[in-house]
Amino acid sequence: MTGREPVGLATESRTAKAVESFAVYGRDTGGPFVLVSDHAGQAIPAELGDLGVCATERARHIGWDIGIDGVGRRLADALPAVLIEQVYSRLVIDCNRAPGHPTSIVRESDGTPVPGNQGLCAQDIAWREQVILHPYHDRIRRELSARASRNRPTVVVALHSFTPVMRGKARPWHAGVLHNKDSRLAHIMLDLLRHEGLTVGDNEPYALTDTSDYTIPVHGEQRALPYIELEIRQDLIAQPEGQAAWAERLARLLPQAWRAFCDRYGEDTP
Repeated sequence: MTGREPVGLATESRTAKAVESFAVYGRDTGGPFVLVSDHAGQAIPAELGDLGVCATERARHIGWDIGIDGVGRRLADALPAVLIEQVYSRLVIDCNRAPGHPTSIVRESDGTPVPGNQGLCAQDIAWREQVILHPYHDRIRRELSARASRNRPTVVVALHSFTPVMRGKARPWHAGVLHNKDSRLAHIMLDLLRHEGLTVGDNEPYALTDTSDYTIPVHGEQRALPYIELEIRQDLIAQPEGQAAWAERLARLLPQAWRAFCDRYGEDTP
């Protein structure tokens, strides 16, 4: 597989038009890494208009993980590896939340009301899950299952970005490494990033838990796969130069982290 794979198509829709739900970049050349990006897109289904949120607000961090699209695609090319990327805004539905989670479909985000998310009925919510959430995660599931059927070592790498300031408080970290039940690979990556002279948060600015996140608990921990969830501060990757620099850094460090993991725990260790 090379370049961009055709996007996923929902099998059910309110209209005859299929809904694009994900995109796949990069190519599989035998390496261990599968990249996923839950908040890389800004699209909104035509059926939902603009959700009542102006373009300026939708372009803020409330709408997507600023800069992570450029980092992810460059990293997919550099490793090389497959990147599965959500194309829709998290204002429509958050693909890193379990169905029914209180923040799966937000009514307000960082002080910005989302009128199009008010008063949704069960059918409205189910439609968003069916055409956006489930096809994206089904595509990740197929990728991982195909690798498992061939007994291939696999590392799930979830890519995110975070805003430099939240609720008036500056966040000092250049990046964060998140982990939950299995911290082994995360701690190796944390040390490598800090050795680069970076200020790196250990489960900061967010902590990974069974309920706060969905992608890593389902695709990493339930499968007993080694994983890393990375957060990069948005001001560092808002421009192409920063995206390229971080992609280069991660393309160097991820293989180093994996080699150290294999040396320490054995390649077949889940």
